[in-house]
Amino acid sequence: MKYRIIPVTPFQQNCTLWWCEATKKAAVVDPGGDIEKILLAIEEEGVVLEKILLTHGHIDHVGGTGALKKQLGLPIEGPHYDDLYWIEGLKKQSSMFGFPAVESFTPDRWLTDGEVVQVGEEQLSVLHCPGHTPGHVVFYHQASQVAQVGDVIFNGSIGRTDFPGGDHPTLISSIKDKLFSLSDEVVFIPGHGPVSTLGYEKKNNPFVSDHRG
Repeated sequence: MKYRIIPVTPFQQNCTLWWCEATKKAAVVDPGGDIEKILLAIEEEGVVLEKILLTHGHIDHVGGTGALKKQLGLPIEGPHYDDLYWIEGLKKQSSMFGFPAVESFTPDRWLTDGEVVQVGEEQLSVLHCPGHTPGHVVFYHQASQVAQVGDVIFNGSIGRTDFPGGDHPTLISSIKDKLFSLSDEVVFIPGHGPVSTLGYEKKNNPFVSDHRG
């Protein structure tokens, strides 16, 4: 499975295009905005978009979802149902984060821990990782050892927990119990900033490393 990171919105959120090399079927994860930029990347890669995947309901990750669905008629999968209130509150989020008004939407499929999302002939495992938001999910492709982790963990940092529904101990548990149970070799694409590996963060991330003093 291949991917291409497309930074979007003033928050430079890592929207990611994933595709199956055999079928050229693709999914876009977290289309937060800048739809034209996303569509251009799809055209450049020569892939066919078949669905929209969402890690959580914050507007910098989902802001372009409604417009993309309206334009292409694609199904939306994710996040977990516990983020419904974030998606229902997109208008309020626009004011809170200084975003222009966005199209509302309702996911076609809510995801739960252990489910599988199909992209062409490839499968992404779903890990429910609450803490940043209650309904946050992670998409993991075992064969290529790559994960899209949204705002759960970053290169050298972790997600904020001061928004409604955030919970710091829950986030730490999600990272240590769910993500760190995967291979150290897993490369993860965070919601913002550069990629990293779980092994590197396990040793060096000051919030969750094994070497905190």
